[in-house]
Amino acid sequence: MNLTIDRQQALALLQKYNKEVFHIQHALTVEGVMRWYAQELGYGEDVEFWGLCGLLHDVDFEGWPEEHCKKAPELLAEIDTSPEMVHAICSHGFGLCCDVEPEHQMEKVLFAVDELTGLIGAAARMRPSKSVMDMELSSLKKKFKDKKFAAGCSRDVIKNGAERLGWTLDEVLDKTILAMRSCEASVLEEMTSLCG
Repeated sequence: MNLTIDRQQALALLQKYNKEVFHIQHALTVEGVMRWYAQELGYGEDVEFWGLCGLLHDVDFEGWPEEHCKKAPELLAEIDTSPEMVHAICSHGFGLCCDVEPEHQMEKVLFAVDELTGLIGAAARMRPSKSVMDMELSSLKKKFKDKKFAAGCSRDVIKNGAERLGWTLDEVLDKTILAMRSCEASVLEEMTSLCG
């Protein structure tokens, strides 16, 4: 994977165009989840690339929701992001807001977990612990089946993402819980330093 930027540049670009605490926390969460998946799936040498794609995947969403994944290449050009990273970032919107299809394993993971991290995060906030650390697959599956819960998180995209990866729905749900556990504390810590 062609890595032409560092995390400091990526984070600065994210913060330039994203002011909402929720959007920044989502970006940091997807970054951590993508880093976990890179290690888990044997792409450890590309962990930075996977993470930065997660961090920047919604860079244009807050400012240009109607142009999501279409405005992103222009913003990413500000820090000379590689064509590979631009493609990867835009591909998470395939079939929703753009026609860039996920091809690489990393792109398929990002496509599958973007919506899912939102659903898991919402489910965690409903728990007494407010955490994913004690979340079980069975309780997440109940939330997944309840169409009224976190209605903005597309179950169809999550199912499609699992299929693209060749995984069962249970596999993608379970793995993503583990991935979110791996970064929950660091995301909260960084949110405190970034947003106070």
